[in-house]
Order: sequence, then C-alpha cells, then structure tokens
Amino acid sequence: MRRKITDEFIKWKNEDQGRTALLVEGARRVGKSYIVEDFARTHYKSYVLIDFMIASPQIKQLFEDHLGDLDAFFARLSLLTHKELFKRDTLIIFDEIQMFPRARAALKYLVADGRYDYMETGSLLSIRKNTSQIVIPSEEKHIQLNPMDFEEYLWARNDDVTMKIIRSCHEEKKPLGQAAHREVMKRFREYLLIGGMPQVVNAFTDTNDFMKAEEAKRMILDLYRDDITKYAEGYKEKVRAIFDEVPYSLARHDLSFKLAAIDKNARMRDYESAFFWLKDAMICNMCYLSTEPNIGLGINAERLRLKPYVADTGLLVSMMFDENGLADRAIYEKILYDKLEVNLGIVMENVVAQMFTASGRKLYYYASSDNGDKDNRMEIDFLIRKRNLTNRHNIVPVEVKSTSHYRTVSLKKFVEKFQNYSATPVIIHTGDYMVKDGMECFPIYMTGLI
Repeated sequence: MRRKITDEFIKWKNEDQGRTALLVEGARRVGKSYIVEDFARTHYKSYVLIDFMIASPQIKQLFEDHLGDLDAFFARLSLLTHKELFKRDTLIIFDEIQMFPRARAALKYLVADGRYDYMETGSLLSIRKNTSQIVIPSEEKHIQLNPMDFEEYLWARNDDVTMKIIRSCHEEKKPLGQAAHREVMKRFREYLLIGGMPQVVNAFTDTNDFMKAEEAKRMILDLYRDDITKYAEGYKEKVRAIFDEVPYSLARHDLSFKLAAIDKNARMRDYESAFFWLKDAMICNMCYLSTEPNIGLGINAERLRLKPYVADTGLLVSMMFDENGLADRAIYEKILYDKLEVNLGIVMENVVAQMFTASGRKLYYYASSDNGDKDNRMEIDFLIRKRNLTNRHNIVPVEVKSTSHYRTVSLKKFVEKFQNYSATPVIIHTGDYMVKDGMECFPIYMTGLI
C-alpha cells in the first residue's frame, strides 16, 4: 500500500543525515509499522526491526547495560538480530516504542553516535505512564500518520488516474462533467464506507466484500475500546462515554459537544482530560470553536467548546449502524448508490474533517447563538486559513452540504459580519465544481486540494 508519508521519510533521510530520529505517531492500526518497514527495505542496505511488544529480554538488556559502550551495544545487537550493520546505510526501527520508554530515552546517545539512522513508531505516546521516568530526547522529530486519504485509497484500488483528473480540474477551476462526476462520487462513497484504515482497505480489496471490511472495522473499534479500558486510568468511563456519543452528537448538529447527553450533571472541566485522551490517542479529531475568525484561529479558540470527529470515517459508519453488532450489507449498498433514506450530513462533515487533518490543517469552526439578534445567529462548519496570506481576507468559511438542495444563510451572514477577515466562501457538496452567488462550490472529493 502506497502512502504519501514515504516522501516525508525520504526527505528526512536525505536532509537530516542521521542528526535526528524520526518518530511516526498515529492511532492503532493506521499502518505505521508496515510503512516504516517498507521504507527501510527499499531505502537502506540493511535494517533492524525491534518490536517492543515481543522483544526478548536480551534485547531490552542492551539498553540497560551497554549504552556506555556503543561498540559493544551494536556488536550484540547485530548478533541477536542476525543483521549486518552498515555505517550510514542501516536503519534501526524501534517499533511500538511506548512499550519500552528506556529505548526512547537512549536515542539521545544513539543519534549522537551518528553511525546509523533511527525511526520509531508508537501509539498513545503522550500518556503519562509511557513517558514517566525518562527524558524525551530533543533529537526526536515527530511526524503523524493518518488514515489513508482518498488518493491513497484509489492507489490501493489500482487507480492511478482518477486523482490526476480531479487535481487538473481543481487547478483549472472547471467541473469534471456529469458522467465523470457521477462515477467519481460512486468511488468516493465507497471510500466513505470503507474508510482509510489499511487493514480494512486490504480486507475489501482482497474480497470486494463490504462485510469483510465491516468485520475488520469492528475489530479495530473493539481494540480502541480495550485501549481505553487499559490506558485511560482514572477516567476510562468518561473517555468511553464520549467516544460512543460522538455519532449522536454529530447527528444532533450540536454547536458543541453536549455533556448533558452523557450525564445531566456533567461539567466540561471534569471531562477535559477525557477529550484530550481521545485526541492524543488520535482516535478523534477535535474541532475547536474560534471566537474571532482572523489569522489567529488558534489564539481565539475556546478549548472547552469543541466538536469531536472520528478520525476515520469508515469507523464512524460502523458506529452509526451497529444495532446488530455489524452494519447490514443492505445499508452499505444503499449508501453506495445514494439510496439511503437518512441524511448523511454527519458522514460528509466527518470525512471533510478527516481530509483537512490529513492535509495538515488544524480544525476550527464558528458558531453564534445570539437569541436577541437573528442576524447574528449562525454556524460555520469549518474555518481554514489561506495558504498564501494577504493584508486582509485570509479566513475561508467552509460549509459542508450532503444534498443538492441547500441554504447558505449562515455563510452570507458570516461574510457580512466579518468583511475584513473573510475570503471567498467555500461550499463542499456532492455536486460538481461551480461558482454560485459569489461562493466556490467544490465536490467533496476535492476537499484535500482546497
């Protein structure tokens, strides 16, 4: 499975030349171990993979006994792993580094030695028990691996052409045309259903069976809930309650997550750590209310008014339709052919959050519930900042629409109220590209290019 992050690995290898270790973070089952080992196999003369889930006591003892004598350290490492080490052409991988923090601390000395390159993979790395009693090395550079985006999904489906056409139309600001758009939307709905977790994509690619993909997604969701029970010490019930409530919160289109749906006496300050846990575990993408839509979106964010999105939309679909433990095959087919009798707005909004996150954007939204002034009541799904800043008009308000008939009242109010801040408003919809009433309307499959 091809992943775009490989280009970032190559850039790191060529530019840093062993001066830093690269830590690949991501949720469980997002494909970290696979893509790092694939990179090692194709870009180094040899590599050593140490999986700390199953590493032998002898391997772990190296970090206790031999860091003061790196010649002995590497000699024993080569002997224990049966791998020859080549100066400046061997990559040493610390897989599941959260299971053995001592090795992470040792990178300070290993990187300074300079003989080899180092990469780490891990999940739940910000949890206190995984960092206690060690000094995090300053030589560690972080990179995040997200679920597969739409283009990566197309690659997995042996399609190298579709995204090139989409990218060309986006650059030229022109529609794909009715027939092509209809075909791409069918493939995009397939992506919505399957999602971007490699294990799930692989199950579907091998069988073309939605139920095999559903079973793989269910295993991942069970794994996440087990992780919450195991690692969210002191507030696991709160984390679990928030995670299970996310689909319902999105369906209600709440201005921010309503804790009253979990506990009528709940207070955000009591649940703050639970939200942060889901964010740090990269199970959810958090979208924060920004009270002032200028270039300082983060500065004006209210950290306790937020909307959680599931990090992978395929998992969200399974959470939505799980009355019988597994989503029904008929539901998959109805969504695929756009025949389901429910509003899929929450799925579309979630996948836009996922695609913005994959393209490196932090998530912000705007909402005002002024009961005294109807002209000041509005909600904007997302606020994004222009890549190339100008003196004014740097914030792009974005609304997500899941049907062909929709209103744009909030966008118009927003532009009127924030004339100096607002750039051309954007609608992300299920239709083809068009410009309407001074707004750019992009098909949802172009989201990552906006």
